[in-house]
Amino acid sequence: MGYHILKIAPTSFFADYGCHVRILEEARGLQARGHHLTVATYHTGATPPALPVVRIPRIPWHSEVRVGSHWHKFYFDALLTARALAWARRQRVDIVHGHLHEGALVGGIVSKAARVPLVFDFQGSLTREMIDHKFLKTNSPFLPLFDRAERTINHFADHIITSSASATELLIDDFAISQERVTTVADCVDTSSFRPNWSDSAVAERAAALRRKLEIPPERDVVVFLGLLAEYQGISHLLQAAAEIVAVRPQTHFLIMGYPGHHYYQSIAQRMGIAGHTTFPGRIPYADAPYYLTIGDVAVSPKLSETEGNGKLLNYMACGLPTVTFATPVAQEILGEHGVYAAVGDSTSLAEKLRALLDEPTHRRHLGQVLRDQAVQERSWTGATAKLLEVYQQAWRRRGGAQTDAAC
Repeated sequence: MGYHILKIAPTSFFADYGCHVRILEEARGLQARGHHLTVATYHTGATPPALPVVRIPRIPWHSEVRVGSHWHKFYFDALLTARALAWARRQRVDIVHGHLHEGALVGGIVSKAARVPLVFDFQGSLTREMIDHKFLKTNSPFLPLFDRAERTINHFADHIITSSASATELLIDDFAISQERVTTVADCVDTSSFRPNWSDSAVAERAAALRRKLEIPPERDVVVFLGLLAEYQGISHLLQAAAEIVAVRPQTHFLIMGYPGHHYYQSIAQRMGIAGHTTFPGRIPYADAPYYLTIGDVAVSPKLSETEGNGKLLNYMACGLPTVTFATPVAQEILGEHGVYAAVGDSTSLAEKLRALLDEPTHRRHLGQVLRDQAVQERSWTGATAKLLEVYQQAWRRRGGAQTDAAC
C-alpha cells in the first residue's frame, strides 16, 4: 500500500549541501520501499529526477539560492504554509514530515488540517544555529523570543527524529522532550556512489582528470574540504592552518570546495600569500562530489557548530579519506576512534593534526580503509529507511490511528 508522505522543506531544495542531501536520500529510500513522496519547498533550487516537488510562487526579487537564516524566510514560510495546505486538501497525505524548525511549524499547521501525524526532522538547535549563522547575536533582544518559539515548536510533533545521539540528548535534557518521542536516525551515505579511488579504476581516472583540470601540481598531497563556506564551518581556521602547513610543507595543496563564500575566502587566501596552494572551484554538484573528493589524500572538517549535523564526514568516510576535524560531539560520534581530532577553534592544533597525518602515508591509508569499512557496515540508507518507517508507525499509534499496515 505505502504511505503518502508530504515533506516540508523550508529551504531552496535541492542545493547540493547538508540537510538537502538528507532530504533527498530519505526520499529515495522511502520510494524504493514503495512509498509516495512529495516535497513542498521554496521557489528556488533544482528538482531531482523522479521526486515530485511543489514550490511556492516565484519571487522575482529573490531568485538565488540563499543559505542559512534570513528575514525573507518569514514570508517564504507563510507562502509555503499556504502551498502545503492547498496540496494536502487535494491529495492524500498520511504523514507530514517537517525538516528544520520552520518545517515543523508549517508541518504542524498542515498535519492538524489533514488530521495526520507530524514527524519533525530535527537538525540542531534553532537559536544556536541562528547565532552560528550570524543572524542573531548572543545579546540580541530577539533571542528570548526565538528561544521560546523553538521550545514551543519542539513540542508540536508526534515524533522527532535526530541525526545524532548528541542531538537526541539535547532534546531530552535541554528541552524536556520525553525519550519515547525521540529517535535517532543517523545520517547515512550512498557507498555505491561515494567510493575510494583505490577501489575503482574508473573513479581514479575521473579524479585524475579533474585534478589536471584544476591544475593541482602532481607532486602535491591534497587536503580536501567540501561543504558550505562560512565562518561557522571554520573556514577561516582552515585557511590559517593551511598557511602554517604550507610554510613548512610546501608540497601540500588545499582543495576547498563549496559555496556561497568561495570568492570571499579566495581573496583572503590571496592576502595570506597561499593562493598558489589553494583552489576554490565553488559549488560542486552532488553527483560529481565523489570524484572531486577522491582527488584528496586527507579530508578536513573544521566545523565549529556544537549542534548541527555533519553529513560531509560520511562522504569522506565512504571515499576512504582519513579525516581531521575539531573535537565536537557530532564529529566524534560519526568518526569514533578512527577520526583525528584537533582542539575546537584552535587553528594551530588543526595544522598540527593535518601535518602529522600528511607525513604518515601508511597510517592515513589504514585510517581511510577502516573508515570506508565503517561507512559500508554501519551507515546504510537501507537501515535508516527501515528505522524511519518504524517512526511513522509509532506516530500513527500515538494518534490511535490504523495506518501501521502502510509500512510494507
